[in-house]
Amino acid sequence: MPAHDRPLVRHGMDFAMNNQALKAREPAFNSPWPALVMPAAILAIYALQRLGGDPDGAAQVFGFSPAALNAGRWSGLLTAQFVHGSWSHVGLNALGALAFGAPVARWIGLRGFGPSIFFAFYLVCGGLGCLGFALVHPGATVVLVGASGAVSGLMGAASRMLGMQGPSSGLASFTSPTVIGVAVGWVVINAIMAVVGAPALGAAGPVAWEAHLFGYAAGLLLIGPLLWLRRSKAI
Repeated sequence: MPAHDRPLVRHGMDFAMNNQALKAREPAFNSPWPALVMPAAILAIYALQRLGGDPDGAAQVFGFSPAALNAGRWSGLLTAQFVHGSWSHVGLNALGALAFGAPVARWIGLRGFGPSIFFAFYLVCGGLGCLGFALVHPGATVVLVGASGAVSGLMGAASRMLGMQGPSSGLASFTSPTVIGVAVGWVVINAIMAVVGAPALGAAGPVAWEAHLFGYAAGLLLIGPLLWLRRSKAI
């Protein structure tokens, strides 16, 4: 099927985010600089996508497709995180990256390799979100665009920081009420989209809820070992 004939799925967060999870938000002027870089990059790249004159074509070229992955084209796992379907789509993902990225960047640390590890964590969560979609829909020709697999990963990581007293205090356990509450809320939101469709929650088009859940799980599970390695000076 030609690239421009493939249906486009907005792999984004055009829906109401869990209110409890949003407590991770920090004022922009107080956010560590790595948490400001990601939303700025998301917005700037989408502006270039629009200025290029064919934003949908760019999404088809740089988006992620399970069919393309089966053909050996892995680049979409990375590039799909920087192309979007609309200004509202990109704006919500940029807001999410800032809200949840600030505590995660601070926990990982701003010295040495800390910022690089933060960016790698973000991209890995997004890539695993896309892989999760491909696992559920092997060989599908739909094209995913957007950063919300990565943003969901930041949300999962940030949920383990809510209520804690700073990086030195460690992370909340998986069984803490806050972590369970945020996870259940996120699963319910995405389950509603899976059953009744994304428009029921205000989304403008199809949303890859599978990528959200896999990205979220990646962030939730990987942040603990990552911080342990970071503090043990292994990375």
